[in-house]
Amino acid sequence: MQRDQIRNLISILDLSVDEIDSLIRVANDIDQNPEKYAECCRHKQLATLFFEPSTRTRLSFESAMLSLGGSVLGFSSANSSSAAKGESVSDTVRTVGNYADIIAMRHPKEGAPMIASRHTTVPIINAGDGGHYHPTQTLTDLLTISRKKGRLSNMTIGLCGDLKFGRTVHSLIEATLRYEGIRYILISPEELRLPEYMIEELTKAGAEFQEVTDLEAAMPELDILYMTRIQKERFFNEEDYLRLKDIYILTPDKLANAKADLSILHPLPRVNEISVKVDEDPRACYFYQTLCGKQIRMALILFLLGLTPKD
Repeated sequence: MQRDQIRNLISILDLSVDEIDSLIRVANDIDQNPEKYAECCRHKQLATLFFEPSTRTRLSFESAMLSLGGSVLGFSSANSSSAAKGESVSDTVRTVGNYADIIAMRHPKEGAPMIASRHTTVPIINAGDGGHYHPTQTLTDLLTISRKKGRLSNMTIGLCGDLKFGRTVHSLIEATLRYEGIRYILISPEELRLPEYMIEELTKAGAEFQEVTDLEAAMPELDILYMTRIQKERFFNEEDYLRLKDIYILTPDKLANAKADLSILHPLPRVNEISVKVDEDPRACYFYQTLCGKQIRMALILFLLGLTPKD
């Protein structure tokens, strides 16, 4: 395949709204008819190039490919790859493209998957690049919201915690800005507020949003509560991390005034920002998200490889 014919997923904006809706339909069909998809990627290989540690995302991709009948190869940290010897990202993907049909890549540096996409001979999926983007987590979030709410429009989304470095937050905002009637409540301390470039995107789109620091005060308005952890690995100063790490802890008491049909999402891993006592609340969706993540990644792999079954 010619490089200009390859479809990559670096940002959620690489997919049109119609394509996202189509992926959701395929993921729902996978949920209902898994046997239909069991051999779709037979003899195909997925390479997972994870230069940064991950559990859910990497295993989700691997489980997705195996459930499609394909196989998986790759590495789970930079130390176990030739990056430890100084090999460039572009050289790595040029090499791996000779071994695999599609690549899922996570990297601590913003923009690394974009660089990789300029040198690839197979589709590249950005599985997270620093504090920048995480488009497959966004697809996971959209599928979860669609299933729980029956729509992706006309709702109030509360985004709480690390909005500065939270790549999942940035990608979710970019995706939902394309749907009608989305209102945002941005809940964070001043030090972790949404970056100015994202505020500019919200303003340019004419979106309704407000920045607040009080989670409980915002709770009654929310249809979706998207919790995030304070990310220790993004801080340069441990003192700042220790001061902020427990600033928001969701407990059953704080849900007292929440809507009965609130959906609580979290990209995981959780540290201390959601009490385990919340896990039994029917509004908690964060473990269900992990199932949605596998199914939407199955749909995405099929789409990028041009193997989606015809209806």
